Amino acid sequence: MELCFQIKLYICITYYFIKYYNMENNNKKQLEIEVSPEVAQGIYSNLVAITHSTSEFVVDFVQMMPGAPKASVKSRIILAPEHAKRLLYALQDNISKFESNVAPIQLPEQKAQKGDTYVPNLSDFKGEA
Repeated sequence: MELCFQIKLYICITYYFIKYYNMENNNKKQLEIEVSPEVAQGIYSNLVAITHSTSEFVVDFVQMMPGAPKASVKSRIILAPEHAKRLLYALQDNISKFESNVAPIQLPEQKAQKGDTYVPNLSDFKGEA
């Protein structure tokens, strides 16, 4: 299933690239994306670990139980830097739409800051939602 997840993410990033490229060039072509039932089930992850080199970004999707001493990587996606940036833009776009249509997403740590500018401290991340 990991390969299917990688293909799905690659298609998502490619879709956003094509979407924005077509918007810039006034091209009205649509990309049709099919998702198999197996891929549509998805993979649950409550922790993401990201590393990079000069040529690629590695994104590990991890599943962990709060308080457990060990976690397992469920899927690893390796992206070119350009695709990583497209993924960033796609996430920003979708989070903005979600917050406009549903509600602002606030992390528990943000609530404690009471409106002050929030910079997350990831060194003590506990894997809790």
